[in-house]
Amino acid sequence: MIQGYFGDKGELFFEIELIAADGSRIIVDALLDTGFTDWLAIDTQDAESLGWHFQEQEERRTALGVATFNLYQGAVCFDGQEMKLPVVVGDGIPEILIGLPWLEDRRLVVDKKAGILTLQSFSD
Repeated sequence: MIQGYFGDKGELFFEIELIAADGSRIIVDALLDTGFTDWLAIDTQDAESLGWHFQEQEERRTALGVATFNLYQGAVCFDGQEMKLPVVVGDGIPEILIGLPWLEDRRLVVDKKAGILTLQSFSD
């Protein structure tokens, strides 16, 4: 189980580790965006500084319309589990985003009044 926290406007944040190509790790706070249908999105500068490998360009629909993004192969550690995953990368992405695929095998528990925010595997 991983504990999260609420942002100033009620946003849902979880701590994840980004694993660079050289094996070094950077702990970051990632915003859970339930409108985002991919695993992870980060700014171009961040992906390049991690040494992640570019795979292809792809058009994606966003709230502002259709935009072209780069897809990279990235690695993260989330709740003690290391995984490689596709990463949507673009210029000007202000927050590191995690999306709906994280909820495929995890239960999201949100009780803002009680201050409870967790992501837990179904086996917990």
